[in-house]
Amino acid sequence: MPTPDFGRRSHDYARYRPGFPPSFYERLERFGPLKGIRALDLGTGPGIVALELARRGARVTGIDIAASQIEAARQLADKESLCSRATFLVRRAEATGLDAGAFDLVTAGQCWMWLDEEATLSELKRLLRPRGVLVIAHFCYLPRLDPIARDTEELILHHNPAWTMAGSDGLYPTQIDVVLEAGFALLEQFCYDHDQPFSHEAWRGRIRTCNGVGSGVMTDEQVDTFDTQLARMLHDRYPAEPLLIRHRVWAIVAQKK
Repeated sequence: MPTPDFGRRSHDYARYRPGFPPSFYERLERFGPLKGIRALDLGTGPGIVALELARRGARVTGIDIAASQIEAARQLADKESLCSRATFLVRRAEATGLDAGAFDLVTAGQCWMWLDEEATLSELKRLLRPRGVLVIAHFCYLPRLDPIARDTEELILHHNPAWTMAGSDGLYPTQIDVVLEAGFALLEQFCYDHDQPFSHEAWRGRIRTCNGVGSGVMTDEQVDTFDTQLARMLHDRYPAEPLLIRHRVWAIVAQKK
């Protein structure tokens, strides 16, 4: 599958892509307070994780290779008066150019599968202070369990039959051993399901960011055609709003030795 260009749909990301639920951050607080820590957010997109960490008092640097995503993140930070606690830079996770030992926490939300794992882990060992914490997390809708997600993916495959990432169960257990082999200590792996509310408009916007749709190989014209059909499907089959769509939170929490 071609490498997605998530910067193509930065406006949809910033407006419609849901962040992790509050319970996710409450879980992270078990490993220490977020207020006052120095955090780095990889593949930050429009700052979904970074801005929530900043709201909770962390000093955050968010990085992404897509300049349009970074610009969206800066605009959202400015809108919420978070610029003093959230800085956004166009950088690669594998070679950030940031100072060694500068961070207490590194987060990678919904981006790890797109990174060079070996190079990124080597860079994170350089960036984290001793006993600093790495969190790799995913927040995925579940087509196997949720009929709306399943019907949506069937429509994506109708328009993009070469898409290979349909049917996710939201679990990424192989990432655990990769982290351990890199010399980190596993503190916890956790997983739970969450029903995420969406309006019809919001679900369509979220799906336009999908790597099988607007961030993938579809042209803008094809995305518009797909979106029109998705709107019709939601209206006909699932008219009641909000839509409650089953998602799965899955995370690894590891520590630099």
